[in-house]
Amino acid sequence: MPTLIKTTQDGRKLEVAGLAVTLDGKLECFELIEVAAHPRRRAILDVAPEATHLAGRVTLTAAEAARVRAAFAEAEAAVLKEPRAIAERFRLAVQRKACAEGIE
Repeated sequence: MPTLIKTTQDGRKLEVAGLAVTLDGKLECFELIEVAAHPRRRAILDVAPEATHLAGRVTLTAAEAARVRAAFAEAEAAVLKEPRAIAERFRLAVQRKACAEGIE
């Protein structure tokens, strides 16, 4: 069951589903990025001064980022208990690597 993190201004739901963050049911990202480490941090902070993290294209406050991390930790614990989930995690890792290398 997905964990609701927030609803965007345009009404879309940002949720954690397993080890992924989805926006309106579509994959958004697999990890959070700190705004302080982002190359466009000044532009991000101009638009959303309370943002501490990014989940794909969506800004998050510290509290929202903590909820994402907690949901990831819960999903991670579930993965470690079930062999099918471990296989799925490996499949997703291969998919991420292929996407990072430009192979789709």
